[in-house]
Amino acid sequence: MRDFKEFFAQPGAEVSIIPVMQGEGLPKVDINELPESLPILALRNAVLFPGSIYPITIGREKSMKLIADAEKHGLFIGAVPQNDMSVEDPVKEDLFTHGTAARVMKTLEMPDGTVTAILQGISRFKLEEIVEYEPYMLGRVSYVHDNMDGAEPNKIKAMTEAIKENAVNVMRMGGPAPKEAIAALRSIEDFEFLVNFVATSIETENYTEKIELLAVDNIPARAMKLLRCLDTQTELLKIKQDINAKVKQEIDQQQREYYLNSQLKTIQEELGMDDMEDFDRFRALAEEKLWPASVQEIFEKELAKLERYNPSSPDYSIQYNYIQFMLDLPWGKISQDNLDLRHAREVLDEDHFGLEKVKERIIEYLAVLKLKGDMKSPILCLYGPPGVGKTSLGKSVARALGRKYVRIALGGAHDESEIRGHRKTYIGALPGRILNGINRAGTSNPVIVLDEIDKIGSDFKGDPSSALLEALDPEQNGAFHDNYLDIDYDLSNVLFITTANSISSIQPALKDRMEMINVSGYLAEEKMEIAKNYLIPKQIQEHGLQKSQLRIEKHALREIIDNYTHESGVRGLEKQIAKIARVTAKKIALDEKTPEMVKKADLKEYLGLPTNFHDIQKGNEAPGVVTGLAWTEMGGEILFVESSISKGKGTLTMTGNLGDVMKESATIAYQYIKAHPELTGLEYEDFAARDVHVHVPEGATPKDGPSAGITMVTSMVSAFRGRKIRSGIAMTGEMTLRGRVLPVGGIKEKILAAKRSGVHTIVISEDNRKDVEDIQRIYVEGLDFHYVKNIDDVITFVF
Repeated sequence: MRDFKEFFAQPGAEVSIIPVMQGEGLPKVDINELPESLPILALRNAVLFPGSIYPITIGREKSMKLIADAEKHGLFIGAVPQNDMSVEDPVKEDLFTHGTAARVMKTLEMPDGTVTAILQGISRFKLEEIVEYEPYMLGRVSYVHDNMDGAEPNKIKAMTEAIKENAVNVMRMGGPAPKEAIAALRSIEDFEFLVNFVATSIETENYTEKIELLAVDNIPARAMKLLRCLDTQTELLKIKQDINAKVKQEIDQQQREYYLNSQLKTIQEELGMDDMEDFDRFRALAEEKLWPASVQEIFEKELAKLERYNPSSPDYSIQYNYIQFMLDLPWGKISQDNLDLRHAREVLDEDHFGLEKVKERIIEYLAVLKLKGDMKSPILCLYGPPGVGKTSLGKSVARALGRKYVRIALGGAHDESEIRGHRKTYIGALPGRILNGINRAGTSNPVIVLDEIDKIGSDFKGDPSSALLEALDPEQNGAFHDNYLDIDYDLSNVLFITTANSISSIQPALKDRMEMINVSGYLAEEKMEIAKNYLIPKQIQEHGLQKSQLRIEKHALREIIDNYTHESGVRGLEKQIAKIARVTAKKIALDEKTPEMVKKADLKEYLGLPTNFHDIQKGNEAPGVVTGLAWTEMGGEILFVESSISKGKGTLTMTGNLGDVMKESATIAYQYIKAHPELTGLEYEDFAARDVHVHVPEGATPKDGPSAGITMVTSMVSAFRGRKIRSGIAMTGEMTLRGRVLPVGGIKEKILAAKRSGVHTIVISEDNRKDVEDIQRIYVEGLDFHYVKNIDDVITFVF
């Protein structure tokens, strides 16, 4: 042995194997000299091929005795791989079927007290049986010969280059490889020795693949299988390298961040910017909070989490903002209510004219609060046409109670998170608008006005009205859960006031949780009082005028209300007064002469021509024309139903942009008349020769609803008879196919529309009598109500 070069190191359970190149001058062994029985040395995690030389570290006692006897007596031994490396005392079933005959070239005593034996592989054999187990295994073997069948020179050359190239790659990827080892590998010319040497040297994840190479007799076939093993090992080493590179990069990044953060912390301490001051401030604020013990426990956990975060981490700012919001909320902080009922009544009357039901409900709440000392706040829903003061009433209630006022506009809200907030883990997470409003108010018992609750939308992001169910339920809102805060918050002391124009679009479950209060429109007389006491003084102040510089005559105000506005509320009236104030301010600024009082004749100069003509009852001056009463979100309206008869084939035509329900009402009316021809003075056969056309003017405005039923049948009867009905009459009511008159809704709004239009008699269902009696006398003064049960009563009265 002249030149041994280290190639690979393969640690095993028993042995540590270092394959070396076979040098020149080694004695050759004739296979025929090999015995039929060999002492068997079991190898763990190692395979010996012919032509290779191994230094093996001996561990088992039987193996040490076997090596000692072999070296002493010059015996050949059989090196056989174990199938299962965990077996300490193997038998034949634990050994592979094939092994390699070898001789012990030398033994060395190592400094740690172990023995290393250097073996030379000679020839492969097949293990037939084990004949003895003591003092070590002795096996009967049959030798197998390698062959080169099917070996083509070009193929052998290609495989040789491929094996060398892949083996070098494996060496380099496994760690720093000595240049001498790579050079020695590339210098091997013998194909068989190259295959056996690399097969001995290769380290595979699957030990079975390696020992299976030992059983292949054909050298080219063994070479192909070896190439597959090398490819697999190369891929595994690439994956390991990628993983190691990523791990190293992450560790480097963490070390860099740690170093920079250490430097940053030192700088902050030098500049007095230590975060400990914030943490101490948070704890001091928490001690002042009137929150439950469970909330205090959560606060401590969240603050401890913040202290562990790196200040440069994105999670730090998220957690910081969360704790800041948690501390900003007015836990248990309640403002003192002003329980002076007379003061509350004065404030409400000072800000709003009328609205008696709402004012009485607030006074009742204050009275119970004064007697009991504590009660759950009611959930009020004020619904009615625009401009009647629903929203501003909330501010007056807050002023009367001495509470903070918060307004939340819900018109167009379509995301559930606007009510409940986002979870704080999301980027840009925010609390819901209810808790935000309480935070702004600074107390846990403000007056919160949820404006335009009927205009909430819904889409794939959720339904905000469903999220409001918890907040607006007095039985549940004592533990309202906001997704951002993620802690139950008590809303039972909040006085919620919601506003809506129409309650038809409000979710039924939500409607059930609220106390519904109808805020109807104003009479012309009420509007005049509102204008005189509220609107004119407000516009004088907003336009920088003196009281003496803007005075409006009573008749001029009535003219504005009747002919320049068309509404149930006073928003349009305020706009017209504001226009007069602007013109007055312009005249004063230009030193032009202004009248001491704006009179009816001056309105054309200030406001232009009147804009409202259609809302006047025409007196049913022609046959087939009847006045009906309708309800809209803007308040009450009058509408005219016109019918005409012409020769034809008995068809019914309906025009005027009518909805399906209104068309059905017209069809029912026509069928009822055909079933009762005595109403018209015709015979049943006469209808087949006459066409009926029903039209409701203002075709650009959509119209629908069942309340025009009796109006349509009266219009058709009037047209068929050729007689007009009594003047000054308007009517509303749904009819059945049997002629019964059913009650309808929106009575107060319809009555106001009738008074605005000069109607003095209203035909209405007997079942609506209770609704009329519930209305204050001021609204029904000057009107005559005729209650009917069926169509016959209607026809008899109007003609």
